[in-house]
Amino acid sequence: MNMNDVIRELNERKSIRAFTDQMISAEERDAILNAAVQAPTAGNQQLYAILNITDQSLKNRLSETCDHQPMIARAKLVLIFCADCSRWLELYKEAGCDFRTPGTGDLILACEDACIAAQNAVTAAWSLGIGSCYIGDILENVEIHQKLLHLPEYTMPVCMVIFGYPSAEVMNQLKPQRADLDLIVHENAYHSLSSQQLRRTVQQRLHGETFEQWTAAFCNRKYDSSFSREMSRSADIYLKQFQKEDR
Repeated sequence: MNMNDVIRELNERKSIRAFTDQMISAEERDAILNAAVQAPTAGNQQLYAILNITDQSLKNRLSETCDHQPMIARAKLVLIFCADCSRWLELYKEAGCDFRTPGTGDLILACEDACIAAQNAVTAAWSLGIGSCYIGDILENVEIHQKLLHLPEYTMPVCMVIFGYPSAEVMNQLKPQRADLDLIVHENAYHSLSSQQLRRTVQQRLHGETFEQWTAAFCNRKYDSSFSREMSRSADIYLKQFQKEDR
């Protein structure tokens, strides 16, 4: 089938980690933010807050606290998407409502809202020729980030996205290949993959290594890494806010 411009851009979009010196204009920034807030949202609640990080010293600090990534400091636009159940609680208080304490379901719904808004921003930016990269490491160092970003109770930074005009070098790099549809899409119910299918999910990534070698290295580098463990530790602390007894 012939792809329209939207589908083509979704297929071509890739993470950009090296930017030119070209600035993102105020008009482009506002277009990206407006696209974000037009995203689908549960009950039109928009259970998220977007932090626009403009202070260079704060960018520099985040580039260290988010797993030491200098590209954060060099980005022309840095947005942090937070799951936000606090704003509605304040509204309920203002109206004198009798309301319950937020629970884990509220947090999950807010995380979904925040991620959908973030992807709208990423897609809008790409349509303007602006690259982006998700930074999941904002989940780390909960004690530091809560204080640094003045996060109230019942908020959680779900993802950071950095933006900038891509360098020619990274634009010439191939986008990593995704797994085949039949390995991801399940009809009607979840079906566990066979041994052969599991091996096929990463076949294109091996580059001369055996399946066992590549998978062990990936497990150590990503899933079982210190930063991954720190994300889980910090997420557990945020989660505990939503597991208090109703009050």
